Amino acid sequence: MEETYKYSYKADENLLTSLSVYNAGHQKCGPGYQWGPGVRNHYCIHHIISGSGYYSVNGTTCKLSAGDTFILYPDTEVRYYADQEKPWEYAWVGFMGTDAASIIHATDFTKEKPFIENSGPPRRLLRNQLSRIYEVKGNSHEAAVAMTGALYTLLSTLMHYSSSRETAKDIQLTYVEKAKAYISTSYSYPITVEDVAAYVGISRSYLYRSFQAYEQQSPKEYLSSFRIKQACLLLKETSLSIAAIAYSVGFENNLYFSKAFKKQIQVSPSEYRRG
Repeated sequence: MEETYKYSYKADENLLTSLSVYNAGHQKCGPGYQWGPGVRNHYCIHHIISGSGYYSVNGTTCKLSAGDTFILYPDTEVRYYADQEKPWEYAWVGFMGTDAASIIHATDFTKEKPFIENSGPPRRLLRNQLSRIYEVKGNSHEAAVAMTGALYTLLSTLMHYSSSRETAKDIQLTYVEKAKAYISTSYSYPITVEDVAAYVGISRSYLYRSFQAYEQQSPKEYLSSFRIKQACLLLKETSLSIAAIAYSVGFENNLYFSKAFKKQIQVSPSEYRRG
């Protein structure tokens, strides 16, 4: 009987909220080795290195072979098992976080077709990237960052070889537009970038990357700029005091408002009003 083995790692806790590795490993299965039926509370990507097996979800069973890659979605009942004649060997990574759903949506994985066939990303590339995640494993903050960095590389590869590469950009643009709409209606309140990210439903870091891609500035810079523009209108069209205007556009500190205004407009609020 051919030798079987399994080595795996499971994180003690999720140190990063935007994207965090939950577990990782590599397994050579015995004939008919099975997981499930069961449900995970996180995403889990498996890349088949050799052999074949079967993946069942939503009443459908498909046979997958070396070079194919499949995913388990959170809270979805699945069952997968090795072939009796040529049982599979695979590497996997489980992960979760506020960025996970949007990133997976930008790949070729779907709930209707939760696998990518061998014609997708290069097999060696995926295998090496999965190995890298396992190599840098650990429960320290530094290890968590390293694992997440390696995971981002893997997911970026899957996005790059997606049959609809524009999807990732479309998702980012949707988030940016939603954030801008929220800012335009809520800027007069003391909202923060964290509030904007929470409203949109993504992490602050992903919101930052999206704004940099489409606005060439950070969400914080956009929010401050929007408030200053509204302040300019109030300075020209009303007789409100500068303190009242600062408060009306979301600045609770009058001195900070004056500094932010001068930094953007190059003159103080009083000079702008007189000019």
